[in-house]
Amino acid sequence: MSWIEAIVLGLVQGLTEFLPISSSGHLRITSAIFFEQDAGASFTAVTQLGTEAAVLLYFAKDIWRITRVWVVGIWDSSVRSSLDYRMGWYVIIGSIPIGVFGFLFKDQIRTAARNLWLVATTLILFAFVLAFAEYWGRQTRRLENFTLRDGIVMGFAQAMALIPGVSRSGGTLTAGLFLNLTREAAARYSFLLAIPAVVMSGVFSLPDVFDTSGGGSIPSPAQMVVATIIAFGVGYAAIAWLLRFVAHHTLYVFVLYRVALGSLVLALLLTGTISAT
Repeated sequence: MSWIEAIVLGLVQGLTEFLPISSSGHLRITSAIFFEQDAGASFTAVTQLGTEAAVLLYFAKDIWRITRVWVVGIWDSSVRSSLDYRMGWYVIIGSIPIGVFGFLFKDQIRTAARNLWLVATTLILFAFVLAFAEYWGRQTRRLENFTLRDGIVMGFAQAMALIPGVSRSGGTLTAGLFLNLTREAAARYSFLLAIPAVVMSGVFSLPDVFDTSGGGSIPSPAQMVVATIIAFGVGYAAIAWLLRFVAHHTLYVFVLYRVALGSLVLALLLTGTISAT
């Protein structure tokens, strides 16, 4: 991997991780168009540690409060009715689907799922699903109304993002809108829900990043560190921007962007400009 590739992919990861446009899909597409080789699923997983560090910093007070109340609630039944205690369980339970599916389909996620025909198709298909959710969702429920059912449904929606092009944030936001949550409530739970799965995925993928047996571009440890730090800085700014944006705007701009990008990738594939694998 060249230094310019590591820097560009770090920027792409930070810019797209929290938007409903699929960061893994963008890394795959960017690698194919500009660098002619796939940086790999492991590179994506590790750079996500940078963006999740941004989540931990941005929501540090919320995370500390939820964790403290959850731990206390294990022993003290008087706090178990609080939203913070319940949210701790919602995040844990909602993280189970992506952990199970990620373990069962690890090989497919690293190989067949990164085919650009699939990435482009899912970008377009799930754009329309997001549009329907934005149109039909009543957005009458706030985070205070969050239930275990919401956590489970959004947990399974997050698991769909194991396929590049679906988008983890896009899947959870879509599910949240179908559950009539406000965009801001769905986004906040989405940020919290990502922490266990992304951190564990990144940690377990560290050894695979530097494995030369699979081909493709292999970063040096220094390049991996720089890409992750860039993803952290850009990702932190993206969190603040997205929370302000969803509070006052619809998600249709992301729908149009996904359709345009997916169509561009399909055109490049049809003309033989880029390879699907």
